[in-house]
Amino acid sequence: MSDPHVRRVLATDGDRLRNLRLEALQDPAAGIAFLESYDEAVGRPAGFWEARAIGAALSGSAAQFIAEAGPAWVGTLTILIPEPSVPDHFGRVREEGTALAVAVYVSPSHRGHGVVDALMAAGAEWARHQGCDRLLLDVHQDNRRAQAAYRRIGFAPTGSTIDGQNGRELEMARPL
Repeated sequence: MSDPHVRRVLATDGDRLRNLRLEALQDPAAGIAFLESYDEAVGRPAGFWEARAIGAALSGSAAQFIAEAGPAWVGTLTILIPEPSVPDHFGRVREEGTALAVAVYVSPSHRGHGVVDALMAAGAEWARHQGCDRLLLDVHQDNRRAQAAYRRIGFAPTGSTIDGQNGRELEMARPL
């Protein structure tokens, strides 16, 4: 299997973003990995996905990356740079210089082939260029596969946990 090509989404990628998100939300781990359900996502209008693509392509505080294997999209990652003093999706206030990795997904056929490594490398590079020096993520306490992948690429538990809508989440971090 060849290495995936990773790029930031384009403003015109709305339809493909929708399709990849729906695939991710059908994964067996989706219930503990995402804060949105398949039913919620499938009901969103085309304009929602178009706006999401535009924001993910052009924003200085959010960027979505996709991994391509030939013409197929096989993974995605979004990096958010929260405003200092503004609570995140769990109500926590983040320090300046912190970026958050969210909505990580790799298609089952491409797991174990370096896709998450390539996505995180691209996201980390973008976050560094935005002035961040630390990358954080939350991972469900029962999502052992994801925890192992994140440890392998340099993330370590911070000791912080939070109880979210899907259960207990562990915070992991790595320096940029």
